[in-house]
Amino acid sequence: MTDLSKYRNIGIFAHVDAGKTTTTERILKLTGKIHKTGEVHDGAATTDFMEQEAERGITIQSAATTCFWKDHRMNIIDTPGHVDFTVEVYRSLKVLDGGVGVFCGSGGVEPQSETNWRYANESEVSRIIFVNKMDRMGADFYRVVAQVKKVLGANPLVMTLPIGIEEEFKGVVDVLSQKAYIWDDTGLPENYEITDIPADLVEKAAEYREMLIETAVEQDDDLMMAYMEGEEPSIEDLKRCIREGTRKLDFFPTYCGSAFKNKGIQLVLDAVVDYLPAPTEVDPQELTDSETGEPTGEVAKVSASEPLRALAFKIMDDRFGALTFIRIYSGVLEKGMTILNSFTGKTERIGRMVEMHANDRTEISRAQAGDIIAVVGMKNVQTGHTLCDPKHPCTLEPMIFPEPVISIAVAPKDKGGAEKMGIAIGKMVAEDPSFRVETDEDSGETILKGMGELHLDIKVDILKRTYGVELVVGKPQVAYRETITKAIEDSYTHKKQSGGSGQFGKIDYRIRPGEPGSGFKFASTVVGGNVPKEFFPAIEKGFGSMMQEGPLAGFPVLDVEVELYDGSYHAVDSSAIAFEIAAKGAFRQSMPKAGPQLLEPIMKVDVFTPEDHVGDVIGDLNRRRGMIKDQEPGATGVRVKADVPLSEMFGYIGHLRTMTSGRGQFSMEFSHYMPCPAQVSEEIIAKEKEKKEAARK
Repeated sequence: MTDLSKYRNIGIFAHVDAGKTTTTERILKLTGKIHKTGEVHDGAATTDFMEQEAERGITIQSAATTCFWKDHRMNIIDTPGHVDFTVEVYRSLKVLDGGVGVFCGSGGVEPQSETNWRYANESEVSRIIFVNKMDRMGADFYRVVAQVKKVLGANPLVMTLPIGIEEEFKGVVDVLSQKAYIWDDTGLPENYEITDIPADLVEKAAEYREMLIETAVEQDDDLMMAYMEGEEPSIEDLKRCIREGTRKLDFFPTYCGSAFKNKGIQLVLDAVVDYLPAPTEVDPQELTDSETGEPTGEVAKVSASEPLRALAFKIMDDRFGALTFIRIYSGVLEKGMTILNSFTGKTERIGRMVEMHANDRTEISRAQAGDIIAVVGMKNVQTGHTLCDPKHPCTLEPMIFPEPVISIAVAPKDKGGAEKMGIAIGKMVAEDPSFRVETDEDSGETILKGMGELHLDIKVDILKRTYGVELVVGKPQVAYRETITKAIEDSYTHKKQSGGSGQFGKIDYRIRPGEPGSGFKFASTVVGGNVPKEFFPAIEKGFGSMMQEGPLAGFPVLDVEVELYDGSYHAVDSSAIAFEIAAKGAFRQSMPKAGPQLLEPIMKVDVFTPEDHVGDVIGDLNRRRGMIKDQEPGATGVRVKADVPLSEMFGYIGHLRTMTSGRGQFSMEFSHYMPCPAQVSEEIIAKEKEKKEAARK
């Protein structure tokens, strides 16, 4: 049995380009897992092993790897930063016990860091903060610490101070031990010496140490009383308090350094061991009822002697077959065991189990609570399924994935590619729950849906290279929706008589606009049995099935309430089918009268621009029907926040680069649906009608 207190399951997450992957590389080098570090900008990083990742210098999939530091085993997941791949971050956080949030020393807290931080708060993951790139132009550790307080509303506990800034960055002061760690210019991580604090930092270090002690002793009343009476707590006691406060999310130990220049990483690894929780110290995962999804009040206790409970959090297809990544919460998993997938109700036998190191693997024959491993060749397991002991079935809290906001139509270049494309897309949908595929019934086109232009761009690239399917790609389409603006009362009768038993159903109903985000709701207030209760589900089904295609341009309908208040039936001719047809007819009759309206997805856009181009950027966003929400001046430029319709944002990055001479950046994520202006709405409806006509011919 291995000692679980020596395990650390951690993830590294941050904004694009804050240096997550480089930090992971340095950790692997320091722990002796790799001998030569690969650089992201050369396309040689260990965890970025997809061709698309190496070329673009970004991380797309979260990659898992295992290493050891000071007798502790670390399972590390390097996650992507791009907003199009947040689902990877979200699902990694679900299965981790702790995290390292990396922030760029000059960029500070960027929009994507906010999203990831919010996910980590929702998953209640303890974190330490690493302010990276201290050697960059414009790096300012104290400004980033202030941003963490203001923008993230978090409480950073400063553990190290930088010695020198920008080019002059040499090392860090360890606030707790009051010693300086100084690296030489060889760029090797092990070439450092521990010395006294440089004279110009002595006062600052003492001041930060006092703040550190005051924050830490709040975790222990006895220490606090002793400290107030002038007794200095020991380093052991302080470490214990910091560990406790980190676990409770009261504060986040904050470090600084430069991953690229190999400075300051050792202290971060020590902090992972000293302050981040072991699997047994995290609140255990709740078990939920498989029917209702409500918590049952039981938890998956982290211990090898409990029944097996594990969560499949990621599926990856590679040259050896399908890999299912699994986090084991309790019990033991052995080769040849039979396990139950509580979602499908089917059992599977465990074949090969491997421990992952990016895309290399080591075979293992058993794993236990706290481990993150991969199983080769599982058939029917999807992301978010629970795997458990067939004698003790249970369901772990499932994952919820965001809805896609953008779609493109694709078709294979040659006829032979159709079957190949179908198989390849099937595998890709299993790997990425935020990627969906549909077939348009009118035109027979295959529609790919995703989280953004980059997301779909990469999917098309993977189809071409990994699966050898050449595609013709249509223009991106926006996921419009429809709703109504007026409440109406109406009645509809469905009658059909032609020999034998007929069909009859009459319904009186009210249709009204619902609350934004409420979807479709059905209620019945019929009294006196004018419409028998057993027909209510059929009426609800009739209305519900029509919500997929609205009266204006055939887009799905949102936020409508239907109330059935009266009607009549025939003892012989009425049936569930008759009432379902009546509800469908009622929808067609009444929706056009209820003031139908087109809705468009609005994106939360965050643009970073140098100061001299702010006017151009804001003018351009206004032309794109954007609503400017906020402007924040920073050290190197201005951040403009706005709400802009998705349809106006295609190809925006090219325009932004032209306007700002290549220095602007932006990120966007889906925010909400809003009514389209009349002129835009008319254009879209006309286009959809043309498309339908063309498909008919």
